[in-house]
This record gives sequence, structure tokens and C-alpha cells, in this order.
Amino acid sequence: MTGPSHPSLGEIADSGIPFALIARDGSTVEVLTGDVVDVELLADIPLTDVEGTPREVLALVPFRQVRERGFECHDDGAPLRCLIVGERFSIPRDQALAQLPTAPVPLDEPGFDIPDDEYADIVRRVIADEIGRGEGANFVIRRDFTAGVSTDAATAALTWFRALLEHERGAYWTFAVVTPGHVAVGASPEAHVSARGGASEGAGDRRPAEPGFSTVTMNPISGTFRHPEGGATAETLSEFLESTKETEELFMVVDEELKMMSAVCSDGGRITGPHLKEMSRLTHTEYVLRGRSRLDPREILRETMFAPTVTGSPMQNACTVITRHEKTPRGYYSGVAALFTPRHPESADAAGEPTHDLDAPILIRTAYLENGRLRVPVGATLVRHSDPYGEVGETHGKAAGVLGAIGAVPRDAAAERAAEAAAVASVVDTAAVDEDAPAPEPRRLADDPAIAALLASRNARLAEFWLNPQGSATPGPFAGRSALVVDAEDRFTTMLAHQLRHLGLDARIVPWSEVTDDQIDTAELLVCGPGPGDPRDPASPRMQRMREVVRRRRSSGRPLLAVCLSHQILAHSLGLGLAPLAAPHQGLQKTVDVFGMPASIGFYNTFTARVPAGHTQAGETEIAADPGTGDVYALRGPGYASVQGHLESILSRDGMTTLERLITHALTPVGA
Repeated sequence: MTGPSHPSLGEIADSGIPFALIARDGSTVEVLTGDVVDVELLADIPLTDVEGTPREVLALVPFRQVRERGFECHDDGAPLRCLIVGERFSIPRDQALAQLPTAPVPLDEPGFDIPDDEYADIVRRVIADEIGRGEGANFVIRRDFTAGVSTDAATAALTWFRALLEHERGAYWTFAVVTPGHVAVGASPEAHVSARGGASEGAGDRRPAEPGFSTVTMNPISGTFRHPEGGATAETLSEFLESTKETEELFMVVDEELKMMSAVCSDGGRITGPHLKEMSRLTHTEYVLRGRSRLDPREILRETMFAPTVTGSPMQNACTVITRHEKTPRGYYSGVAALFTPRHPESADAAGEPTHDLDAPILIRTAYLENGRLRVPVGATLVRHSDPYGEVGETHGKAAGVLGAIGAVPRDAAAERAAEAAAVASVVDTAAVDEDAPAPEPRRLADDPAIAALLASRNARLAEFWLNPQGSATPGPFAGRSALVVDAEDRFTTMLAHQLRHLGLDARIVPWSEVTDDQIDTAELLVCGPGPGDPRDPASPRMQRMREVVRRRRSSGRPLLAVCLSHQILAHSLGLGLAPLAAPHQGLQKTVDVFGMPASIGFYNTFTARVPAGHTQAGETEIAADPGTGDVYALRGPGYASVQGHLESILSRDGMTTLERLITHALTPVGA
């Protein structure tokens, strides 16, 4: 029974006050009520009152906030809505279920806003015109399932929340947020980012808490296995886990989120996993990334807008591609629900360090209700292997997952019976089960030895640098030296800069549009980074400037390292030809010869420098190229070195060794 000082959930809904219901631990429902304030910027989220006292805030962050990072979007004016928590209490899950309505919410004229054939055409265009022209590795394009709803908004929210609470499993957050004119109800599988005071929780990484530090966690999830009728089995899941497309899709989003981690965490972050995220109708694969940061949680949120699993990579260009191919604004889809909770006084730092913990799931698997219209946005991750109608099917599966979970469409009763049967089968001695004991949890597919082995085998492909703790008491080989990294609109540079620091260099990043001629001339080591697009494009201001940067630095004779796009630009300046690949190498792992040493490297390129097969020299420049195709993998000459692959990628098992070799060459005085 609800305590005497707490109103029932129905009374809260009837009162008209803004409220939120959140289920995070599986046994209780948190109830938050308060006032709503809309703000313009993440920095404006009011974490303290006028007297400076910390307070709890739940913020709904729309996709349009990417404008804060200078990225493109369709701006629909969706507010950055903050629920200033005035009261919070928790009730047991069973009590919450007893207080919530059960009558179905009827839908009028349900259907997708974009027909299947039209969506398939969009997929084809993105693969051909965007991925095929080097604009990025993967992109998420959404469409919306819509319907009319005549039920009162608060009642609909409570009804849908009840259905999720009763039937959905595996969600990170199950929630309902009801504010004036807007309702959001969902079961998000994915924690985009969290920041908490205290020790790191990674396996084998139990570091003690440090004053002023937060443990930052990100949870990249990718790959979607739609359960067949009757439920998932180890056999059907194994086929999904062995898919090259699904595996590479997950690796690419891990790379993209490590870019964000390296931007906000002093230790760059490390990865653990992979794991399965098992839900009622879908199963996903996931990794967990952890690092430490001193940043204000609002700044952490800003630097990690938004998850590549719902946008694409590289992030900045993904937003541009989304704007080109999605004709309507996203609203809150792919944004986050961010709960800022004051820390205990003893964990706050007197010098103004972070005073709040952050817990921010991605706003996916979410239904929105506004002005009597239900909207369920769903997207598919498009990669070079994508099948247009396979991606159409993925959007249907995701929409059905949400609609079935909220009770808007019939659930898969056979799948639910299969889950119940698995729960019974997981009990060793059913005759000895206490009838009064709670029902057993369904046996997880991840516990199957064959499934566990398939998951573990994925890490054999990955760089140990990102799998292991990175702290080191010994100085790197380039200790006392410095590097300036020019960012050409791909934040792989944050991972690259972290690796440079690990090697002992004092590394700093500057955007291509801000780097000055003086910086180009005076940097001890200039690192020209990767970026999207065609390096031959004569109209692109970014390409023009990167060509100037590479030309000016090479003519000075001072140490230069060029990566991916900048490697292509350097090759062209040396008289080598550039050409598009027959098939893009986006998220492709290859073992190549780099000046006499085999190296397993991750590639994210659509264009390549190319020489006649067998050529290994061009003037003073040594060339490492494919002996059959002539595709150039690396260059080195007087004071410069370059590489086509991304040595910073998780796919580059030999990345650190190769990076050290190339830097050593670039820093070696000419003639030495």
C-alpha cells in the first residue's frame, strides 16, 4: 500500500501536475513530481536553486541540441524540457501494477509515415550516395509509425507504462514522462552515458574513488535479432551472431563511442564485453565502455551527443546525412532522458567539482503522444552490406517491439510461453521448488556455452590497447615531446590523441577550420587526421584547407604524420593517383604489410591512393602497397609518414606498434 503521505499514481495523473515514473532496478518504481522549466542549452539545466543548493532534475534532451556542437539538423523547436523534482518516492513494482489502468488504448488509422518501397529507396541512396562516396561508415535513417489516440494523454501514458512494466524485460529504463502537451513512454535498452562518483566497476579494474572524478560509462548496443515466432533459441541466435554485417556494425559503433570517451575521460576508456541485451521480442549485442572524468555532467552530456547507434559515424557528417535523407525533424528520438541526481555531501568536491551523478538512457523504443497523435520513431543502421528490404524489415520489427510491449498490437503469446518454459527448465530440481518462492527468471541465452563462446571469440579481433587498463607508471617512448593533431571532422582524432599521450607526447587537437599557419609551421609533430568525403573534391573548403596544411607542412621539412583522408592528400601531393574503391572499406579489418612488418589494421575508407602493382618507391618516398591492386597502405619519406588505416581503431590489433614505428620515422632527423 502506498504510504499515507503519497498520492496514488492515478491521483497524480488526475491532478495535472508534471510527473515521471521510472523503473530501473526491476523491483521498484520511482515516482518524481515537480515543476517544468524549458531551457535553451545543456549548460542552462538548473542543477541548483537560487541559493546554490543542488537539486534533482530530469531533462528530456531533443535531437536538435546537436546544434550546440555545430552539427546540422531539422530544427523543430522541441524544448529541452526539465522536470525540477520537488518530490520523489518509490513504490514496489507490484503496488504500481495494481494502481495502473489495464483497459487497452485504441489506435486510429495506424501505419508508417513512409511506405516500405520508399524507405527501401532511401536505403539504396544512402548506400550509394553517402557510404559509397566516403561520407561515412554507417548511418541511421528513421521512419515513424503513427496513429490517432483519443484516450486522455495521462491515462494512455499510465496504461502503456503498465504494459511495459508487466511484459517487457531487459530494459535499462522503463519510464513514462508526462508534462504539459507532451508524453513519452518507453523501455530503452541502452544507457547512452552515465557519470557517477566512486570506483570504476569494470572487471579487473577496481580503482579507488578519487575526489572530483566521475566514473563515466557508455553502453554501445548494435545488431538487432528479431525473435522468431515462438521465441529465440540458441540455434537461431547463433546464425545472427555469426553475421559479418551485425558484427562489424557493433564494432563501428564501439569505435564511435570510444571517440566520445576519449574526449571526456582522461584515461581514454576501456571496453568490456561483448554481452547480449535480451528483451521480450528483440536481442541486441553490446559492449560497455568505462573511463574517468572531472567534467561537469552537463558537459559530458554535451560532448557525447548523440549515440552513433541512432545517428551514424562519423557523428558530425552523420547529422548532415540525416538532414539530407530524413524530411521531418526527429523530435526527441535519438536524444536522451538525463537524470541528474545530487551526490552525497561527502562525495562533492569543495573546489567546484561535479556535484551530480548522471544517468542518461537513449530515447529509443519510445512512444510519444502529442496533440492526440501517437508517434513511434524507429531506425535502421545502414552499412555497406545492407539489404534495403532487410532494413525495411528491421524497422517493422522494432516498431512491433514497441507496439507489442505497450499492448497496442497483439503480443507473441508463443514467445511468452517459451520464456516461461525456459524459466521452468532452468530450475535443476523442479520438484524441490518452494511454491511460495518467486517465479524463476527465464534462462538467458547468453548462458548457453555455445553462445558465450561465439561472443567471446569477437574480442580476438580487437586491439588489446582498448581491452586492457591503460594506466602506466613508465613514461612513453616520446616523453617530453609534443604533437598538434588537426581534426578534419572525424573525432577518431580524440582516440588518436589519447594514444599519442600514451606514447609520451603532449598532444593537442585543433579543428581544420581553426589551425593557423603559425601552428602548422611550429608544431613539433603535426598529425593531420582523418575525415569524411572525397579528397579530390575541388569545391570543399575542408579539402582545400587540408591540402594547404599538408603542402605547407611537407615543404617545411618538419615532422608530419598523416592518417586516412590526410594520407590520401599527402599521396596526391607526391604525385600518386587517387581512386574510389570498388567496394568501400568501412569498418573492414585487414592484415597488410607495412614496410616489412605485417599489421592487422582497421580501415574506414572509400577512396585510396594507388600505384602500379609492385611499385615500392616514388622518388624519396617508400610505398607500402597491396602487391596485386597497388592500393597504398602507408608512405614514408624525409620527415613524414602516413597510413591509410586507423591505427586508433579497436580493429587495429597492431595499431600501437605501427603508430610508434611511423612516428619514430617522422621524428628522425633527415639524413640521420
